[in-house]
Amino acid sequence: MKHLFSIILVFAMSSISAQTVKSPSNKITVNFKLIDNVKPFYSVDYNGKAIVKESTLGIKLKDKTALDTDFEIQSSKAATFNESWKPVLGQKSSILNHYNELTIALVQKGTNVKMNIIFRVFDEGVAFRYDFPKQQNLNYFIIFDEETQFNLTEDYKTFWIPGDFDSNEYVYNETKISEIDNSKLDMNNGIGVKSIPGKYAVQSPLMMKSPTGLYVNIFEAAVVNYPVMHLNVDPKNFKLTSILVPNAIGDKAYLQAPCVSPWRTIMISNDARDIVGSQMILNLNEPCKLDDISYIKPMKYVGIWWEMHVGKSTWDYAGSQVAQNVLTESLAPTGKHGATTENAKRYIDFASKNGFDGVLVEGWNVGWEDWNGNWKEEVFDFTTPYPDFDIAAVSAYAKEKNVKMIMHHETSGSVANYERHLDRAFDLMKKYDYPAVKSGYVGRIIPRGEFHDGQTMVNHFNFVARRAADYKLMLNSHESSRPTGYSRTYPNYIAAEAARGNEFNGWSVGNPPSHETILPFTRLLGGPMDYTPGIFEIKMSYYNKNKKEQVHTTLAKQLALYITMYSPLQMAADLPENYEKRMDAFQFIKDVAVDWDDTKILEAEPGDYLTIARKTKGKESWFLGAITDENARKTEIALDFLSKGQKYKATIYEDAKDADWKNNPMAYKIRTVEVNSKSKLSLVLAPGGGTAISFEPIK
Repeated sequence: MKHLFSIILVFAMSSISAQTVKSPSNKITVNFKLIDNVKPFYSVDYNGKAIVKESTLGIKLKDKTALDTDFEIQSSKAATFNESWKPVLGQKSSILNHYNELTIALVQKGTNVKMNIIFRVFDEGVAFRYDFPKQQNLNYFIIFDEETQFNLTEDYKTFWIPGDFDSNEYVYNETKISEIDNSKLDMNNGIGVKSIPGKYAVQSPLMMKSPTGLYVNIFEAAVVNYPVMHLNVDPKNFKLTSILVPNAIGDKAYLQAPCVSPWRTIMISNDARDIVGSQMILNLNEPCKLDDISYIKPMKYVGIWWEMHVGKSTWDYAGSQVAQNVLTESLAPTGKHGATTENAKRYIDFASKNGFDGVLVEGWNVGWEDWNGNWKEEVFDFTTPYPDFDIAAVSAYAKEKNVKMIMHHETSGSVANYERHLDRAFDLMKKYDYPAVKSGYVGRIIPRGEFHDGQTMVNHFNFVARRAADYKLMLNSHESSRPTGYSRTYPNYIAAEAARGNEFNGWSVGNPPSHETILPFTRLLGGPMDYTPGIFEIKMSYYNKNKKEQVHTTLAKQLALYITMYSPLQMAADLPENYEKRMDAFQFIKDVAVDWDDTKILEAEPGDYLTIARKTKGKESWFLGAITDENARKTEIALDFLSKGQKYKATIYEDAKDADWKNNPMAYKIRTVEVNSKSKLSLVLAPGGGTAISFEPIK
């Protein structure tokens, strides 16, 4: 279904300098004007209330050209767009894309440079971008800065992480805008180079809540051939200004007209559920460009991974004895290497027995002895296995057991090296029938001086997805820049990490119980996250009595995360032996779907709680996940999302009465009840806890 209606108004350097566009529901209004008839500004209202006061728009070029003043409106075009499209994998089988659009064509007096500003206004928010048409006076150019501002009207409560150009793996802070200050943080909460441009720099997406209960989120969509946008905060005036990540010599972006910037987005609602459920970021990306999508399939997987994080085994084969390219079978291994042929077969057996699609193996290839803490150009070649990992035998065994293997490519930040080896690495995957790859980018970026969030790396992450599509492979990137909806265009980019994941709970101060209640309002707005839930052995003292680390969760909450943290690629992250001790709870992970026909956001409050129900793709079964922060919570859920007239068996995996994330995290109980669409369920969530429910139709 698609409807498009446009009106073009040509003013020919008219003195008319103000334009307005509203959302389809008329709740949101965007006003554009040339102040003093030369400087472009915009403002945003919600239900007649100012949300963004008059804020600047514009671009500064390296050649000193300032595309932020001295403009005239050349023409104005209004349009309405209404369509429904079907994602290859997603939270819904069909997504509505409905907005009103206003395109302002500007021409700068003196230079005669043309720049269009395009606004799209959805019922849940606003998006705008800069568009540079092909023209005589602006062909190849270099962005020096972007003059985009978000001049807010209130001192919002804000969920933020520092604007580190090299890492988004931070715990969220909850403060007012006026209290944002990076200098007061313990920067050891994140990893990376700590490339933070000032004490008031934060990352987007930036989730906010006003004292009156209005929710606002500032983010971006369709970051292609452009750096990631961070935000500089003026804490006194509640004003946010764009920060573009520079390259090694300080330039922000190299562009050639015709070209566009990413969309700058502002989501607004008086209902937090609208933010979590928004598909606006996906809608702002181009439709799927792939002719063949038959190989793009959802996956549940296990893998040789968590055992390295908890110290049971290692990624490297021979410790400090050897370096890359001098390995021989005569050298003695450490005895703790995880990626052995025997261990891989053990995981394959477990996956096959329990109906999992895939097995990830990390540490299979040479180079791990020589990468950590170094800044070396060539560490991995992505094709040479360790002596104790027989890739042919493992692949044949997986095929016999009807299990797919997932390749791992840790680049150690050496992007140039990875690109040199990429085709040979993908050839190897095709040879041994690996359908998906998990890439990693730990450490400083090579080429030296580049940042994870710069234009060079954005182009790299997108290039790897496109090149993987050429080979009909799926991609899951870790330590990448955060997604902004590119998975709509290249749906083989099946998932990414790009935030502080579950792994931090194994060896650091961990993630607070509120962490997973914030991520769906921030990181997950841009695309699926490989968060790696499902940890059953929660206290790390189980592996080493001297370790005090733990996952800040209850076991029941780990099950609920399979619903609240959307991804079509979901890992059962714990060790097989830990699941075998609790097969009754593990049953939920075996049963839960990862691709959906429908999603209902039932309850939502950033930093506090989240309850989501999802319908399995092509089936009548539903699954529900409810999570809370460090506070216990009671709630009653109406099951009116279930099909009318159908009875269901509800299997409820919940916290035991004495469960507590800190003192008794593995206490859970399981019960079953018969329900229908008229039923209500009372849920009791322990501190840091959750509830997971499967609804199977009764025939």
